Amino acid sequence: MRALVTGATGFVGRRLLAKLDHPIVLSRKPQRAREELMDYPVTVYGWNPAEEPAPAEALEGVDVVFHLAGESIADGRWTAAKKQRLRDSRVLGTRNLVAVLRDLKTKHAAEQVRLPQTLVSASAIGFYGDRGDQELRESDAPGEGFLPELCVAWEREAREAESVGVRVVSPRIGLVLDPAGGALGKMLPLFRAGLASPLGNGRQYMSWIHIDDLIRLLLFAAEQNSVTGPVNATAPHPVTNRDFTRILAKVLHRPTLLPPVPKFALRLSMGEFADALFDSQRVIPAAAEQHGFPFQHPELEDALKHLLV
Repeated sequence: MRALVTGATGFVGRRLLAKLDHPIVLSRKPQRAREELMDYPVTVYGWNPAEEPAPAEALEGVDVVFHLAGESIADGRWTAAKKQRLRDSRVLGTRNLVAVLRDLKTKHAAEQVRLPQTLVSASAIGFYGDRGDQELRESDAPGEGFLPELCVAWEREAREAESVGVRVVSPRIGLVLDPAGGALGKMLPLFRAGLASPLGNGRQYMSWIHIDDLIRLLLFAAEQNSVTGPVNATAPHPVTNRDFTRILAKVLHRPTLLPPVPKFALRLSMGEFADALFDSQRVIPAAAEQHGFPFQHPELEDALKHLLV
């Protein structure tokens, strides 16, 4: 499988590269990417997703595109400028990627250039918004607010690749458990210091996935031609924030003695992004299970022990 990866220098992208054979990487900062990925046998091309089409020569002969690029949701306050960058990096970036696939389709007809067969274009469970204890499957409608609107637009741009015969999969990625990065990486210092506490009443659901299962699911989606459309990239057993806090503290042998963190306190320090931390999303990986994907880490406590003990 000849693969191309965007967003390869992120913690998910790096783990994916380790499972691929000499992949191609697209990066806004190609020289830095070459330095950061020097331990991986990759070929790097420069690409600014929000401002220009992807380089066509990078996609010629590729079988699958893993499109993971996007401005970090969690870094920095959600100012108007930040929200615009979040939109542009995902929506315009995906549009500019698909535009090249469309051009390659025309070239393919004239010159027998091989077109990528599959686009695995990341999305997020932010698609569902705040839904309480409702079990959410891929067929459920999007929620309301900035993140759902962003995810809807992001997935819509990816689906445009279907018009040129490319199979499109949109993994709606949940909270990725990896001590080396993401939300868990940021939580660990507080938990290890015994400063853990639930957010608000702690009843909001957190839909998570072990990093190894996520990488396996991305590869599964690329290899299984029957998989199309949205796929919830979450473990089968979401938990409430209160239970997540308790289980992580238990695995680390640390107390949870502090009072709950009120939303207004996080609002003061984090702005609008704090609201997303209180959204409840009880997401079920119905499509993955329907297609027979075997989760190796379906239960939170076992997943955390595998990562941290």
